[in-house]
Amino acid sequence: MLAAVIFDFDGIIVDTEPLHYKAFQEVLVPLGLGYSWEDYISHYIGFDDRDAFREAYAMAGRPLDVNELSLLIAKKAAAFIRIIASGVTPFPGVVELIKSLNGSCPIALCSGALASDIGPILQQLAITDAFAVKVTADEVSASKPHPESYELAVKRLAQKFPSLGIAPSRCLAIEDTPAGIASANGAGLKVLAVTNSYPEEKLGSALKVVDSLVGIDYQGLGTYFHSLT
Repeated sequence: MLAAVIFDFDGIIVDTEPLHYKAFQEVLVPLGLGYSWEDYISHYIGFDDRDAFREAYAMAGRPLDVNELSLLIAKKAAAFIRIIASGVTPFPGVVELIKSLNGSCPIALCSGALASDIGPILQQLAITDAFAVKVTADEVSASKPHPESYELAVKRLAQKFPSLGIAPSRCLAIEDTPAGIASANGAGLKVLAVTNSYPEEKLGSALKVVDSLVGIDYQGLGTYFHSLT
């Protein structure tokens, strides 16, 4: 049986990627390290802030020490908070799905974004308390596609709900990027991918791909999950 559902954040709950891109460029352009939206989509999407800055510096052949990296992350986080202050719009169907799962099975959030980025948006959408577990970039040493974040999410769910027999093989991840799918697969989860950020042909590592979460509920997810076994 489907024991738990784990949602990615950026690209699944809200279309924050253009907002993250804008915040990155506010920090990087003055340093001569800016890059195009096409480069962001093809190369940087899926990285957490830490690895995205490391990659931008590496691509330019410039060194980046720990102190400067921390400063860059803080500047980007502040820029992101300013950008989202005017409000964000969730992807169609996702808030309804999240609310429909309450009482049916535990749900978690597994994101490469910082907790400070995620919190204000969850509050805007009134779903802060919907997630039994939240794993963010602040809590892991390696970003997606490494499986660490999903491994931690499953571990915390299992600890919080010991009677439910939660294990990776009984959890369904909802993702939108190849890096996210690889992370979930690497942790032993089945993946439902949504074409919010990439076309279906780029999401082939997921066992099921849908165009939208509109109209999907717990029963529908259960059907997808069992079709993947």
